[in-house]
Amino acid sequence: MKLKKRPEIPPCETCAARYKSIFCNLSIEEIDKLSLSKGCAYYKKDQIIFRAEAYPHGLFCINRGKVKISKIGNEGKEQIVRLAREGDILGYRSLLSGEQYTASAFALEETDICYIPKETFFQILENNATLSIQFMKLLAFDLKEAEEKIINLAQKPVRERLAEALLFLKNIYGLEEDQKTLKVSMKREDIANIAGTSVESTIRTLSEFNKDGLIKIEGKKIKLLELKELLLTANTLD
Repeated sequence: MKLKKRPEIPPCETCAARYKSIFCNLSIEEIDKLSLSKGCAYYKKDQIIFRAEAYPHGLFCINRGKVKISKIGNEGKEQIVRLAREGDILGYRSLLSGEQYTASAFALEETDICYIPKETFFQILENNATLSIQFMKLLAFDLKEAEEKIINLAQKPVRERLAEALLFLKNIYGLEEDQKTLKVSMKREDIANIAGTSVESTIRTLSEFNKDGLIKIEGKKIKLLELKELLLTANTLD
């Protein structure tokens, strides 16, 4: 049996993920500096990328794949705090503040990630006002998302939160060619973490959605059959 060859990570100047990232508007000289200084690594499904309480020494940029960032609560339960995809950067808040990582990052599938040393990153950031403003906007957006999540967890019932979680996965990772199936396979525990509910409640509510014809469950794959109904169920705007 012939093993599948893992694709090579291209230089920054020819990387398709670059145009999805915060580095999309860098100059040719800045892109060259990133390419010359970066390192690249391949991660298997569920492999750790960085661990909470470690100190950052650079910035991670996803070239291919999907990543979850999660932290462990006081009772030892994992809570997903963010999902990331191609072009997204990881570890920037801790790098900018000079503090330890507050969460850990894991690959959700086979993932290629580039690593930019902090010296290179800060050199470019200090000399590029536009990039600095983009990072300020990114941090402001993170704060807004955190505030909205707190409100949803406090006020929304499980059914609304789970519908919103499914729509969130659609917005982050998209749909397969049939334009119905979520382009990500996640454990029920991970979906429960995103929705902020128990695994039991997640399984039960997904079964209800399946019975009501809103979705179709095929193993770990989930098809979104009625997007308008899911939006109404989530009680949110899209």
